[in-house]
Order: sequence, then C-alpha cells, then structure tokens
Amino acid sequence: MPRRVDHAQRRRQITDASRRVVARGGLEAATFQAVAAEAGVSVRLVQYYFGNKHGLLVATHRAVIEDAAGRFGPGGTPPPGAGAPAPRAVLTAVVGALLPLDDDRRADAVVLAAFHAAALTDADVAPDELLGAPRALVDLVAAQLAAARAGAGTGLDPDHDPDGDPGGDPEARLDAELVLAAAAGLTQGLLAGHVTRQTALAVVDRLLDRLLGARDATP
Repeated sequence: MPRRVDHAQRRRQITDASRRVVARGGLEAATFQAVAAEAGVSVRLVQYYFGNKHGLLVATHRAVIEDAAGRFGPGGTPPPGAGAPAPRAVLTAVVGALLPLDDDRRADAVVLAAFHAAALTDADVAPDELLGAPRALVDLVAAQLAAARAGAGTGLDPDHDPDGDPGGDPEARLDAELVLAAAAGLTQGLLAGHVTRQTALAVVDRLLDRLLGARDATP
C-alpha cells in the first residue's frame, strides 16, 4: 500500500530549504536545482508544488512571515480578556520578535532583506506582494499603542478610527510606523554588527518610554 504524503509537510520542507539557499546566496541563488538539492528532493517535485520560481519565492516569503508572526504568540496577537498582557508588554514582545537576537531570527532577517532588495530590481518579486506583512504589523502596533494610551488616560480610544483604518487613532498609526522603522534600523545594525543586543533592547525601551510615558510596571 503506497505511503500517504503530507503535502503541507513536503511544501514546508522545500520552503525551509529555499530559505537556507536565499540566506546564503540571495534570491538569485534560489534556482529549482539548488533548492531541490538542499531539500533532498527532485527538481520535478519542486515544480509540482510551486510551478515556477515566482511561486517558490512567494511561498518562501510567506513561510518566513508566518514564523515571525508565530513568535508573537497564538494567532500573532495576545488573547483578549483578563490575564491578557499589558499593551506595553505586547509591544516589547513584538519588536523583540522582529529583531535578529538569535540564529533563527537572524537567518529570517537576512532572507527578508534579500526579498526587500530584490523587490526593487528583480522581476521575480513584485513590491506589492511583500506589503501584506508590514501593513498587518502597523495595524497590530498601532492598536497596542492606542490601547496603552487609553489605559493611561491620554484620551486616545483604541476603537476610534476617524480614517476608517484598523489600529486606532491616526497618531497611533504614525507612531507605529516610527516603532517599526526603528526596528528595521536596529535590525540592520545588529546584522552588520555595529549595534549590540543590549543597545538594541535599550533603544526599544527608550522609544516606548518616549511614546507611552512612564514605564508600565505591570509584570
């Protein structure tokens, strides 16, 4: 009796191999032949699951993003209700999950940097195909900033959004862009080696202090 194939597991095996290839040599290195050899499968199997290089690259990018979201907690967001972490704790965790502070996050940061660079010049990747994750991050961070300010009595209502966008007050969205821009800059500094882990975490704390006021003492 033929063995049943777990297609999701096989796709993941191939996208994991693609990530390793991209991390070593950039997107141009992620040929079907190189990825198939890295994954220990045939080129035909890679073609079967992804069709062409564009399909493979899009799936690889999605796998990196899904792993990053998984570091934020179940579903990528904190559960509502009693016992939910304070907004500041969520923000610290989200930014910390984005920074390359361990081997896995460092490898993912290198892969994402390769995608972002290639999107500017490479026909294999369109810039608008990479926008979903950054937009979702802005929504998440803006909502937590608005919630933190509302809880501190600043008058910002996390459910009020005059522009029709998720994530609360437009001010919170601008500050969310600031937080994520800082995370991107710190990521580059950590990858290049001229920012230390301690400095990166101190910068995150200082930025949140500036945006939210006194540090939340809630564990």
